Amino acid sequence: MSTQQDPPPSRDGLFRTKTVEQSIRDTEEPEHALKKSLSALDLTVFGVGVIIGTGIFVLTGKVAKETAGPATAIAFVVAGVVCALAALCYAEFASTVPVAGSAYTFSYASLGELVAWIIGWDLVLEFALGTAVVAVGWSGYVRSLLDNIGWSLPDGLSGTDATAGFGFDVLAFALVLVLTVILVLGMKLSARVTTVVVAIKVAVVLVVIIAGLFFIDTANYSPFIPEAQPQSSGAGLQAPLVQLIFGYAPTNFGVMGIFTAASIVFFAFIGFDVVATAAEETKLPQRDMPRGIMASLLICTTLYVAVSIVVTGMEHYSDLSVDAPLADAFKAVGHPVYAGIISFGAAIGLTVVCMILLLGQTRVFFAMSRDGLLPRFFSKTHPRFHTPYRPTILLGVIIAIVAGFTSIDELATLVNIGTLFAFVVVALGVIVLRRTRPELHRAFRTPWVPLLPIASVAASAWLMLNLPAETWLRFGIWMVIGVVIYFTYGRKHSRVSQTTG
Repeated sequence: MSTQQDPPPSRDGLFRTKTVEQSIRDTEEPEHALKKSLSALDLTVFGVGVIIGTGIFVLTGKVAKETAGPATAIAFVVAGVVCALAALCYAEFASTVPVAGSAYTFSYASLGELVAWIIGWDLVLEFALGTAVVAVGWSGYVRSLLDNIGWSLPDGLSGTDATAGFGFDVLAFALVLVLTVILVLGMKLSARVTTVVVAIKVAVVLVVIIAGLFFIDTANYSPFIPEAQPQSSGAGLQAPLVQLIFGYAPTNFGVMGIFTAASIVFFAFIGFDVVATAAEETKLPQRDMPRGIMASLLICTTLYVAVSIVVTGMEHYSDLSVDAPLADAFKAVGHPVYAGIISFGAAIGLTVVCMILLLGQTRVFFAMSRDGLLPRFFSKTHPRFHTPYRPTILLGVIIAIVAGFTSIDELATLVNIGTLFAFVVVALGVIVLRRTRPELHRAFRTPWVPLLPIASVAASAWLMLNLPAETWLRFGIWMVIGVVIYFTYGRKHSRVSQTTG
């Protein structure tokens, strides 16, 4: 394929790009190729599987009680719109550059190597930390179920004494290792496991919605948008960055409280971009990637809105539980059996969330390795299963250890900022690639360019500004570490620098 219209590369340039054609050719190398086995349905199931998790089972009550009241449903819509703007940009890239790596690969083709490295390094943090956090959350649900039947793990093996002394969460550790084995054995097996688990999880969510309809008291919806209250957001680095820069103090409740809530419930949508990391393993990526991304986002937004409406109708928002709002709402109306079903659904559901986040991270790591920015040792696929088994095993073991020894509750917001940063980069990449490579065939085209990508950047940036300054500091430290690694290793070993100039 001719690359005469490619942007002229530079051996020493920090913003040298890797052409779309070269990215696609790399996927055809036998030892570095991934097996194509996924359909649009598989992608939709992956998307629904990773999105429906901690957010719907926990955040609904927290946000309704502390920030938005019954208007939590609107907050979910706002967060869903922000994700939809980004999803349209992801869909164009994933159908145009059907290569593993998601935002990393997209930015390499449009914004250059340094930006690609930064976003890849960001995604490694996002997916790794997200996997560990979800594994710890899953462990908590499983221990709760075990307690219900009279079984319990010793404190030293449940992670509960980790802050007081030695503590190891053996359940979280074991979960990540088992999922690592499944991912090594093949994507189709992963897709089948995911399909079964997602079916159970969605069934539980539908039970909550349908059964909860019979216990709604419309008086609980008044007021639908509670009166605004000043937000006690803390001082110094604990305060939102927008407050430190502009002096704007976010509010709880009221109309502005809905937008504050949206920045919190955004965590519930994290993961849909993982679908894009599987582009290289999709049979017909030009057609199926946009369908999988948009369908999963639409399904999950609808379910989130329905659940929040039902739960705030069953119990007044001021009385909702923060830890287990769905289960406790049914207990409050005298139906504890449903609470057990919900806890079971949460435990099952978080299993697949953990697996898909781990999948996304290994694919980004694999793509960076194939480009030489990380050691090429990790870009060899398994001769039988055609999966990136080396990075999968390495990262799986590391994350299992992290999940076993660490609660990492305070670091969870890093997942938010990492995802939003990726959204910004992808949206900018769509604008740039439209200008630099207008002749590329785009099976799916983001509408209203550049207005829609600009709106995506603005919406994502606003939610980022509502995160604590401390989160920005930690994120900055991680980025500095990444830049140091790039200049000491990645820049010298980049395959683009070795084949151009």
